[in-house]
Amino acid sequence: MRNVKLFIATSLDSYIAGPNGEIDWLFTEGDFGYEAFLAGTDTTLMGYETYKLISGFDDFPYKGLKNYVFTRNPDRPAAQYVEFVPEAPASFVASLKQQKGNDIFLVGGGQMNALLLEAGLIDEMQLFIHPIVLGNGIPLFQPIPKAVSWAFVHSKSYDNGLVELLYRKQ
Repeated sequence: MRNVKLFIATSLDSYIAGPNGEIDWLFTEGDFGYEAFLAGTDTTLMGYETYKLISGFDDFPYKGLKNYVFTRNPDRPAAQYVEFVPEAPASFVASLKQQKGNDIFLVGGGQMNALLLEAGLIDEMQLFIHPIVLGNGIPLFQPIPKAVSWAFVHSKSYDNGLVELLYRKQ
């Protein structure tokens, strides 16, 4: 079975972006294991708002991967590098995990993270905590109705104040 892995940056107060999607506070100097992580994946999952943010970059970062973007609009026009998925994310991802392939990168955002967390479909979380309090923004997870416990695997700190935390599903 394939694993769904959340590899994501967050602020000290658990925001993944500012109120308007701002990510200018993220550390961009350094790899922090990102290339090695990507080398083990062949698929990405993301919500439409996250896709809109990423599609605004100079170059789409996941060209060599199969990219699924979840949307509530079944009539969304086709776009380069991605496949829009209008069906329920949990059932789609549960089926995807049963298919052959490498790990699945959950890119985000907060709604997708919460939906898949609540459904028990995230297998690993690698969080990169940046030393900043945003005070407001897009949360790492939208609220869910119950607590979900995780097993701590390791942590690593960097000279710039970044802290990496790795958790696996219990």
